[in-house]
Amino acid sequence: MNQTIDVTALGELLIDFIENGVSAQGNPVYEANPGGAPCNVLAMLGKLHHPAAFIGKIGNDGFGRQLTKAIESAGILLEGVRYDDEVHTTLALVHKLPNGDRDFSFYRNPGADMNLRKEELNEDLIRRAKVFHYGTLSLTDEPVRSATRRAVEIAEEAGCVRSFDPNLRPPLWKDLEEAKRQFDYGFRHCDVLKISDNEIQWFTGKEDFDEGIEILRKTYGIPLICLSMGPDGSRAYYRDLKIDVPAFLQEKTIETTGAGDTFGACVIDGVLRYGLDNLDEKKLREILTFANAAASIVTTRKGALAVMPEKEEVLRFIEASGRSL
Repeated sequence: MNQTIDVTALGELLIDFIENGVSAQGNPVYEANPGGAPCNVLAMLGKLHHPAAFIGKIGNDGFGRQLTKAIESAGILLEGVRYDDEVHTTLALVHKLPNGDRDFSFYRNPGADMNLRKEELNEDLIRRAKVFHYGTLSLTDEPVRSATRRAVEIAEEAGCVRSFDPNLRPPLWKDLEEAKRQFDYGFRHCDVLKISDNEIQWFTGKEDFDEGIEILRKTYGIPLICLSMGPDGSRAYYRDLKIDVPAFLQEKTIETTGAGDTFGACVIDGVLRYGLDNLDEKKLREILTFANAAASIVTTRKGALAVMPEKEEVLRFIEASGRSL
């Protein structure tokens, strides 16, 4: 009997080299953390007791073996993983900027994640899922772009809820007009959108978030849009509701890698629990509060995929902050 799958995600699985101190010679030291937005999302969903599966491609190399162990340890099903004997696992160097934001340098020209072909898709993992999750890094190049579009078609045919996180990384696009075309594709095919403050401003050209979100709602009719605003918290837009929830700020924050993915996973968790048809202010406020808290915890840790918090830890953190769901 096939195992139940709550969420199947497709996309990049890579190594995030994150600054972790300075050597005796004064050189920056980088730690090789398992990463990639889709698997970060799945790792958090695993902590929330949702069976999850990943579809993607990694190199048949040392980093690929490290990533295989990492996602297996996170409880993510491996049936959809493919291995490339010729192209190495994708690498990303994450540099922390003085304002706390991050700058990314990618070793991906090509990287194994770009080489997933549509005939390599494990279609059964998509059809068995309640939610199919995807982003834009798998839309930057062929053949993985065609594989992603085929996966979205299968998800639509199967009646999956489709979750989209655009995750803008300008260095990975040949030009940003092409990026906008692929964002447009993602928006047209999703039911749940997680988008960040800089992404909505970039795509719509509107500084005011509400104006930008209204453009998306009128153009694409997305049922649920959740906006992450870093230290300013988050918002949910659903029918005639707009819900604002403040962030959980703490002095122990060291870097923000994976915070948005953690937030997005918690939104998907809420959709799995409540469905998309009967959300209300109370449910949306609960979802955002939990998502903000989980994301805040992740900012105190290096990496993301291997350090996601348990549900009980998030609940204790919310209580200790003097807030409630």
